Amino acid sequence: MDYGIAILNTIGVTSTAQRAPRRYRSSYREQQARQTRRRILGAAASQFLAHGYAGTTIRGIAAEAGVSVPTVELLFGTKSRVLKAAIDVAIAGDDESVAVLDRDWTEAAMAAPTAEEFLSIVAGVIGAAQARSAGLVLAVLEGSSIDPELARLSTEMITQRAQTAEWLVETLIRRVRLRHGCSKQEAIDTMWILMDPAVFDRLTRHRNWSQEQYQRWFAGSVHRLLA
Repeated sequence: MDYGIAILNTIGVTSTAQRAPRRYRSSYREQQARQTRRRILGAAASQFLAHGYAGTTIRGIAAEAGVSVPTVELLFGTKSRVLKAAIDVAIAGDDESVAVLDRDWTEAAMAAPTAEEFLSIVAGVIGAAQARSAGLVLAVLEGSSIDPELARLSTEMITQRAQTAEWLVETLIRRVRLRHGCSKQEAIDTMWILMDPAVFDRLTRHRNWSQEQYQRWFAGSVHRLLA
């Protein structure tokens, strides 16, 4: 038997007993770090929504989260990166590292037998995501003209929305044909503009629509315009 393995086998019980507290401490530290990160992102969302991008500061975020400025900078670096992380969590609804199109709702949507049921599921997901994230996304657009990093983020988010729109259209046309004269690209562009956070913001904040009303409008509009 290899001498090193023999030694490990001999002291195995003692070694495990010694390592266990380390694992516990490590797990506890990870849990604390995650809670701190969540607190910072919650504070960031509150600050960006209340003050916009220009009016929000790292110091203000840190103060609301109850942490130091260096803690925020260590975890996220810049104000624009804090905003990006807050948007990711807002869109998904949690801080799990799972892409939007890899989540459980996509399985339910793909299993929907009719276009109406598919769009109902999609509208529910989009409506909830818009309610959590639209204001933050608009903060990106606000700051993109003065911050090169936000300008890149804005372009990235617009591209991601187009990719999601394409997936939705491709999944939709497995259930129903596009209306006469409507190309696939036009359908994608139509889906893309209907998903625009500014549209949700205008309807819910300026026209006093409820989230449920927006969701019904979204599903019905997609069906009328594309099917």
